[in-house]
Amino acid sequence: MRRGFFAFAFVSLILASQALAGDAEIKAGQSVIDGQLKALIADDGAKAYSFAAPNVKQIFPTVDAFMNMVTNGYPPVRKPQSYAFGKVEQTGPGSIIQQVLIVGPDGKDYEAVYTLQQQPDGTFQITGCSLRASNSLST
Repeated sequence: MRRGFFAFAFVSLILASQALAGDAEIKAGQSVIDGQLKALIADDGAKAYSFAAPNVKQIFPTVDAFMNMVTNGYPPVRKPQSYAFGKVEQTGPGSIIQQVLIVGPDGKDYEAVYTLQQQPDGTFQITGCSLRASNSLST
């Protein structure tokens, strides 16, 4: 009986530490997205670019190329009036999908879905972002 209790306590401790690790990863990913959005709002292209993962930097090898892509392809992300984190999913160790609900510069609602990957140095970087107009109706 005593051995069963300790085994249960040990398994519970392991599961709790895994949940906390997941929470820490999610918060780290949200911090990266928040940092990039704040840099975009502040017109700090170099800082915004620093949050991009190597796969993004390979496609957009300069800060100017990256900023042109964001400005022309993602105006709500480039200059949001406001944003809030929505649903999040860990798709594997060090891999996060994060929904961000955005009010764009045009006052309309958008949904941005970010993918992030943990890098060898332990930091998270943004590997992609998809954007669509939100289909929520305001009343």
